[in-house]
Amino acid sequence: MNILPITGDGLLIHFLFSYIATMGFGILINIPHNALLGCGAVGSLGWMTYILIFHAHLGTMLANLSGALVVGLGAAIMARAKKMPMILFNVPGMVPLVPGSQSYKAIYNFAFGRNSIALHYLVQVAMIAGAIAMGFFLAEMITRMYYRIKGSVKNKAI
Repeated sequence: MNILPITGDGLLIHFLFSYIATMGFGILINIPHNALLGCGAVGSLGWMTYILIFHAHLGTMLANLSGALVVGLGAAIMARAKKMPMILFNVPGMVPLVPGSQSYKAIYNFAFGRNSIALHYLVQVAMIAGAIAMGFFLAEMITRMYYRIKGSVKNKAI
């Protein structure tokens, strides 16, 4: 995968373009305008997490899992702050993490009869999708545990 190096300029470019892509997708699917800035922030934080873990050579799956976890937690925080549903921040926030190039390469190679190469990319897509789903699942578990513990501590204090 050809990703810009981690330098000041590279990180800034990654941040800006992931922010723009997330907000653009939010506009495309008609997210309320007062949630667009939060969507951009959530998507950018998820992508920056992905980039930092990927460049630390910890693997694509861990990078996607961590990015999705950050998107899920960020969506929960933004949903509480804006008093809006989490899905308004989750769906656009995951756009930078979607394995589009691997999907394209799989279909391209299937079309030209290179089935073994296509299956390689298809397995990558499935693993990345699973990592993203697991990241969202973990974020949901963490937020539910946090608010359950917070509620029980609040009830005991009263």
